Amino acid sequence: MTDRSQNGSGDPANGEATWHNEALFSKAGLGSETAQATRDEKLGTGRNLDSILRIPVLIQVVLGSATMPVANLMKLGRGAIVPLDHRVGEPVDVVVNGRVIARGEVVVVEDDNSRFGVSLTEIVGPTNGEANG
Repeated sequence: MTDRSQNGSGDPANGEATWHNEALFSKAGLGSETAQATRDEKLGTGRNLDSILRIPVLIQVVLGSATMPVANLMKLGRGAIVPLDHRVGEPVDVVVNGRVIARGEVVVVEDDNSRFGVSLTEIVGPTNGEANG
């Protein structure tokens, strides 16, 4: 490992994190230009961030769920009612790529009375496991 005083990174203005990153990149055999480019990519600057912001994600609104044996499922037909675990007036879950990110209320879209939308009432933060990972 390179001594901080030898590479000029011992300056407090550069910070410990900068020295640590440079040490990692030098161990990996990456030059300073490559190291800077890699740091920029990790920070999400420039066109990399634009590319990420354009990625489509699937948003689902979950009104509720139900559990039933396969035998009961096979008996379902046209007009059958499946009771859900949510009640009228309870918030619905807004799910993005399998994770609940928000909760809200079902509303009728003002511009088109034949469509529903969701008015967000709560943004769900990461769970303890997600915050640390």
